[in-house]
Amino acid sequence: MAKTNFRFEKRQRELDKQRKKDEKAQRRLARKGTVEEGDEQAAGDAPGESAPTAPAVEPSGH
Repeated sequence: MAKTNFRFEKRQRELDKQRKKDEKAQRRLARKGTVEEGDEQAAGDAPGESAPTAPAVEPSGH
């Protein structure tokens, strides 16, 4: 009867763990990229709110 090759099984588990870790990292990067793009679009939708062209002048009561 053949012996069980525990090294092979352990290596397969390690490879699966690494693959899952890489996939999770890719999902995080993709999610982070979409959030940053969404923030830039929101800032670009309202020009003038972030940088007014003329300073606001308040009337003085003199």
